[in-house]
Amino acid sequence: MIPLSWYLIFAAGLFVTGIFGVLTRRNVIGVLMGVELMLNAVNINLLAFWSYLYPESISGLVFIAIVFVAAAAETAVGLALIISIYRRRHTVYAEEINLLRG
Repeated sequence: MIPLSWYLIFAAGLFVTGIFGVLTRRNVIGVLMGVELMLNAVNINLLAFWSYLYPESISGLVFIAIVFVAAAAETAVGLALIISIYRRRHTVYAEEINLLRG
């Protein structure tokens, strides 16, 4: 059996990679991918704690499925917004997007 600490270290590394991607990317799609990495790190933590604390219950898996569905919806809405902004502004760089200007 893999120790809980290995899951937590892996999830922390994945979360830090996601934060790095969000903070350093100029491209909005890269920022969206960083957010997805952070959500996956949270899911790994949820799954690890569920399997160690309540392995006989199915409620942990249901909660993780809900987080996956929310992440998929967030990605779909985010990509739709990015496509809409690209069609209007012809750029996907975060610094060049100012929606308050005409």
